[in-house]
Amino acid sequence: MEGPANSLGEPRAWPTRSVLCRGCVEPLVFLANFALVLQGPVTTQYLWHRFSADLGYNGTRHRGSCSNHSVDPIAQEVETLTSHWTLYMNVGGFLVGLFSSTLLGAWSDCVGRRPLLVLASLGLLLQTVLSIFVVQLHLHIGYLVLGRILCALLGDFSGLLAAGFASVADVSSSRTRTIRMALLEACIGVAGMLASFIGGYLLQEQVYANPFWLALALLTVMTLYAAFCFGETVKERTPTRLFTLRHHRSIIQLYVTWAPEKSRKHLALYSLAIFVMITVHLGAQDILTLYELSAPLCWDSRLISYGSAAQQLPYLTSLLGLRLLQYCLADTWVAEIGLVFNILGMMVIAFATVTPLMFTGYGLLFLSLVVTPIIRAKLSRLVRQSEQGALFSALACVNGLAMLMASGIFNSLYPATLNFMKGFPFLLGAGLLFIPAILMGILERDNHCPEFQEFSQSP
Repeated sequence: MEGPANSLGEPRAWPTRSVLCRGCVEPLVFLANFALVLQGPVTTQYLWHRFSADLGYNGTRHRGSCSNHSVDPIAQEVETLTSHWTLYMNVGGFLVGLFSSTLLGAWSDCVGRRPLLVLASLGLLLQTVLSIFVVQLHLHIGYLVLGRILCALLGDFSGLLAAGFASVADVSSSRTRTIRMALLEACIGVAGMLASFIGGYLLQEQVYANPFWLALALLTVMTLYAAFCFGETVKERTPTRLFTLRHHRSIIQLYVTWAPEKSRKHLALYSLAIFVMITVHLGAQDILTLYELSAPLCWDSRLISYGSAAQQLPYLTSLLGLRLLQYCLADTWVAEIGLVFNILGMMVIAFATVTPLMFTGYGLLFLSLVVTPIIRAKLSRLVRQSEQGALFSALACVNGLAMLMASGIFNSLYPATLNFMKGFPFLLGAGLLFIPAILMGILERDNHCPEFQEFSQSP
């Protein structure tokens, strides 16, 4: 593998002794998501604590009870402030990330994946440092928003994921690409599961700084790994300016440039399918805890933690199911089976009134996450090797838009439908999943349109 050119313009090799594994991006994704999941709930609880102290509210949050209580106006104000500042962080990060992740992802097609991985790691590290300052020094909450924006400016987790999936596409063959992407998504789920348990343990004494210090240590290791241990996957790198419209144009050209027409149709429809999948997944995830806390389920904190673990388990079961089903079925049919079980699981959850039925719904979701890695792998086969970074940057934008759409639809719909059917949002999600099921069936029928095998050759 060639490294940067020397002063004479001749390529020189990267120092192999500093490289543990070419394209081994799974440790980066695992550590990054572990740190993010560790900090997310802690940040929300810290905001609640700060605003409660500022407003003189000494009440406790109500958990797991189904009895009616009168509304405390101070508690309501604390909830409103916490919700608003969380929204400021999310929207600020999304708007900045919409520009930076697309810019950096397409840039990585030219200069390599490592620079983007290092920048994104530094951004996550910087955000954690600012969070520690806020907690330890009681700085203004606005610094949390600043940290979120700076993190997004350097690529954020979406940029890291874009570089990660592009790295997998760089080094995997067409046959192994789907399972490699499923493995990368499984790293996200395992990290989230472990971080949820450890974060709860660290917060037992309400020492808010502890999870942030652990996240700082993990992100430091991650940054060092990205800088010195990650093996570059882009073989031919060319020096390219970062701040140029060329990178954004390359993403737009993926969808609008003739090369030829049917490949762009497949690209657009697969992108729509993954958009719907992510919207339903994130939207249902947003309201599940509220659904479990209230009547008729009335779960306590122990059952909530079991439910949280059950939500993460499909990352592992989907990986195993995908690997087994690939021996006898094509990827598209594996995805269709996953969608069928996803729809069934959502319908059971929508009508769940007792705990066993709720966990039955969770059990039916065991193949719910086979779809997204299959679609990502199919998309990566539709573009040239030099467009992988641009493609996964576009998918990072799709993910961000789906996150906003999911929050707006499901969080608004849930309280609006409590009077006539509490589980209606889950039924809506089940109905929406017919869209990717139909789209993938239609695209599979176009057997005369090859998935541009000339673009998907293994490196």
